[in-house]
Amino acid sequence: MTWDSTEDIGIALFEKFPQVDPLQQRYTDLHKWVVELEGFEDDPHASNESKLEAIQMAWYEEWKDNQ
Repeated sequence: MTWDSTEDIGIALFEKFPQVDPLQQRYTDLHKWVVELEGFEDDPHASNESKLEAIQMAWYEEWKDNQ
């Protein structure tokens, strides 16, 4: 996975943290969790706010669909 794999990352975050509301998370925590995901292989420094926001929204959609 890379920073542009927003849907895959969103699913992986939901599977790892099913009870966590994605919209309540800080970008610093989100960044840390993405970098720690199994299969994530991108440069940790290549993220930016818009990429983290896209990941957060993908995670939120997955979370919302499963409530």
